[in-house]
Amino acid sequence: MRLFIAIRLSDGMQKALVSCMHDLKKQGVEGNYVPAQNLHMTLAFIGEYDDPGKVKEVIGKVPLPGFRLALSEKGNFGNILWAGVKGNQKLKAYVKELREALKENGIPFENDRFVPHITLVRKISAQKPYQVHLPKAEMTVERASLMKSETKNGKVVYREL
Repeated sequence: MRLFIAIRLSDGMQKALVSCMHDLKKQGVEGNYVPAQNLHMTLAFIGEYDDPGKVKEVIGKVPLPGFRLALSEKGNFGNILWAGVKGNQKLKAYVKELREALKENGIPFENDRFVPHITLVRKISAQKPYQVHLPKAEMTVERASLMKSETKNGKVVYREL
């Protein structure tokens, strides 16, 4: 099964990002928009792995200090548009500790540099310049979630395990 560890977004954060995406659509920006229920922040992408219990055990062993996340900027990874969050040292320290614990327990994951972001649109394209209007939104983070990615009726669905 295809797994990743993520922060699930509050309803308020989801609504703010959906509003931003609606605004982009009105400006004629095309691409694969992430459905509201799939919006999240990936902390570690594991990929194909068949022992979710072991991953949950590791998540449970790494204490997550509660902290606030606030939308702050936008950015791109190639043709992917994302919303960033204000630099949060507790978040970065947690991700470092979480990834070290995954490694120590032999759980494979993509060990690329952690850039805190929430993907909004994949394969973005626009015929003319556009503005990304990120509303003010923040939320409290109290836990990380193990997520499973699966395809149902041709659509990607993320489900918490």
